[in-house]
Amino acid sequence: MKFITQIIRILVGITFIFSGFVKMIDPVGTKIKMLEYFSEEVLNLTFLNDYALEISIFLILVEFALGVWLLLGYRKKFTIASLLVLISFFLFLTWYSAYYNAVTDCGCFGDAVKLSPWATFYKNVILIGLIAWIWWQQKYINPLFSKKIRTALAHGTTLLALLLMIYSVRHLPLIDFRPYAVGKNIQECMQIPEGAPKAAFKDIWYYKVDGQVKEFSNEDEPWNIPGAEFVDRKTITLSEGYTPPIHDFSIENESDGDITEAVLNAADIYLIISSNPQHISDKAKHKANEKAKELLKQGKKVIGMFSQTDKTLQQKFAFPLYLTDETTLKTMIRSNPGLIELNSGTVVRKWAWRDF
Repeated sequence: MKFITQIIRILVGITFIFSGFVKMIDPVGTKIKMLEYFSEEVLNLTFLNDYALEISIFLILVEFALGVWLLLGYRKKFTIASLLVLISFFLFLTWYSAYYNAVTDCGCFGDAVKLSPWATFYKNVILIGLIAWIWWQQKYINPLFSKKIRTALAHGTTLLALLLMIYSVRHLPLIDFRPYAVGKNIQECMQIPEGAPKAAFKDIWYYKVDGQVKEFSNEDEPWNIPGAEFVDRKTITLSEGYTPPIHDFSIENESDGDITEAVLNAADIYLIISSNPQHISDKAKHKANEKAKELLKQGKKVIGMFSQTDKTLQQKFAFPLYLTDETTLKTMIRSNPGLIELNSGTVVRKWAWRDF
């Protein structure tokens, strides 16, 4: 029993530390995921939108700290009880996402590991069982080190985690798991490899036959049934098929049209990116314009990729603005605005606006 409990303790502790760490380096990504949960289509908690970042930081900090505390044996009963409460909360969220297909990626492991909604739910079912075992056998959870060292490690790691998140919010994630990370080539990430599985669909037809609405497949060819009256058709996805890491990348405006290929083939170009132009601070706007002027004087190409563009907005910036999908921009860079240097479609460098 003691050996099994120690193995479970290590597995649970490492899982929570890893899950907390990969989100800790990108708390803005967790905020984006929380906004999905808060939306009217999911939990309808839109009144929490303004606090999404603070809630994200709190949950990440708790998750990481509890994993460390479990390994240390720090405040044993409180830690195990808190783990049970936290995993129960996660279990509900992942069940809701899976059952109602509300959020297709829960973000449990940030962008580092992608799991399907049901896989995430079953993972949490296993975790709640393991934590329940630890609660039952907590007499075998002995503390490590002396009380002073244990307390210092517990509080010190929690403080370091908080400082790391503050840094990541103000600058950029220390580790970037997304397809727009430095060194990634956008064109390559848009390609579908040969032999990749294709999406499979099934059509279900509803026809009224002899006064009753009946269900048919394509093979039944209900349109050939004499007197059959069409009512409805539904398409069911049998398998998703392969989706490339980047599948919604485009750059366009009214005057120049689509310039995606030109940008991706440019030898050296700088992209000033904003997923929410209306919320760019005056200081950030000033720094973006100054940086653009500096690059233009050096003979560099500079464009803006914004989620919204119009004449009024264009007058506020010293570089041409183009329209790109908001979700794509959030994935490209977490800072609003941010700067990316591209060379023939390869990401060379990235900066948050504070680091211009």
